[in-house]
Amino acid sequence: MEGTIYSLIPPIVAIVMVLLTRKVLLSLGVGIISAALLIGKFSPIESLQTLVISFYSIFVSDGEINTWNVYILLFLLLLGMITAFITVIGGSRAFGEWALRRVKTRVGAQIVTAILGVIIFIDDYFNALAVGQVSRPLTDRHNVSRAKLAYIIDSTSAPICVVSPISSWGAYIIGIIGTILTYHHISEFSSFTAFIQMIPMNYYVILSILLVFVTAIFNINIGPMKKHELRAIQTGQTFSTERGKVPGELKEDLPVSQTGSVLGLVVPIMTLIVSTVTSMIYLGYQESDSGATILDVFANTDPAAALLYGGIVTVVITFLFFVYEASIKKTLPFQVSSKASWQGIQSMLPAIYILILAWMIVDLIDQLETGTFLASIIEQSNFSVSLLPVILFILAGIMAFSTGTSWGTFGLMLPIAGQIMVIVEPSLLLPSLAAVLAGAVFGDHCSPISDTTILSSTGAGCHHIDHVITQLPYALIAAILSIVGYIVLGVTGSVWFGLIISLLLFGLIIGFLIRYSNQS
Repeated sequence: MEGTIYSLIPPIVAIVMVLLTRKVLLSLGVGIISAALLIGKFSPIESLQTLVISFYSIFVSDGEINTWNVYILLFLLLLGMITAFITVIGGSRAFGEWALRRVKTRVGAQIVTAILGVIIFIDDYFNALAVGQVSRPLTDRHNVSRAKLAYIIDSTSAPICVVSPISSWGAYIIGIIGTILTYHHISEFSSFTAFIQMIPMNYYVILSILLVFVTAIFNINIGPMKKHELRAIQTGQTFSTERGKVPGELKEDLPVSQTGSVLGLVVPIMTLIVSTVTSMIYLGYQESDSGATILDVFANTDPAAALLYGGIVTVVITFLFFVYEASIKKTLPFQVSSKASWQGIQSMLPAIYILILAWMIVDLIDQLETGTFLASIIEQSNFSVSLLPVILFILAGIMAFSTGTSWGTFGLMLPIAGQIMVIVEPSLLLPSLAAVLAGAVFGDHCSPISDTTILSSTGAGCHHIDHVITQLPYALIAAILSIVGYIVLGVTGSVWFGLIISLLLFGLIIGFLIRYSNQS
């Protein structure tokens, strides 16, 4: 079953079930069981062993604690506590009132969120969760749906990280590019220079970020997004209640200080940013040689550990704010702290359940070598050279969509693309590598089993399936335009001509969507 067409069954089953039933945990569970049955050759005992080992490996790997996964889960619990304390001390309420006086429109609230998404480019996990915490009070006050907020977060976090050299993504990608250049004895440019040159070649990133701002400015609501936005505008209810508890949403019986200030939100969030970035730099330097550059530091850092350390520091700071409100100002009973902590932890459990199951299915799909099978298709086929960039974009998108990981797609597809283009058409090497990056981000955006998609919905306080379904039409628009651009690039050999054609078509489609939105 490994490395064959049968390896596509589990991700297809999980994704189809998500779209049909809209029950994420059930769908992931069925996908996981189908993968285990394939790996265990339909033996109940071997399949059960596969399931147990896969679950166990989330927490323990090679006899040691799997710190990446464990730290991410612990950070989510800490984030729930931070959110609860910020709410109790009145920080969210005060920030919402402050922002409402300064950001006067729904458009302004969405633009502020998008700008934050572009500015915070250090790490996609951190981006999604931090931007969500800052923006949610603002967008809620202006009746912007949580689905729209999740779309803005997801369509700025990963795209900006994949073109930022000073980020966990950039460092990882530059490292892979460096290996490719060294292996093929390419010395006319460095890995860093190649990365910078590839930025305008990443059509999907450029188009998806542009689409976020245009959508906000012209209130473009396509497909299911229209339902969520209309409900938010007409009723003030920014999220759906028909799917049960919303990730990150607290119960309404917690007391809230009416004397809390904006500092109750700004200081904890700034603490989270500063302490996390400082931790990333410190951990990176600890693992780097003397004289290491900032890129080396980010390549060697541990983002999960940095998030955990930043979360611990921020919990302490928010708790001190609570102590001030409870002991000095006497606006809250002190016993509320334990209740707030517990509710904060509970609020993150739905996201944690989904994330654990997503990690399991990604692990089992990796064992089935689904990505290897998809990559072998292009290696064994004789495509026209001019079509290789667009084919790599599509295949990377399918792979990331099926496996739920853009990083895994980078690691597998970039070396394959490099090997093909060095032999076939060296002049298209960088455009083809950029097409892989673009396709991987696109597939990751659309995949319901992607951890970044899960964390974007968590940061926005949106039901995961609502986010997946409402974001899909926007991602497809950017992807289709990117496909046209890569076809033009391959035929003409001009990166800029491909980009200009994509942007011109983008303008035409936006004009149509604006008229469509106004008529509806």
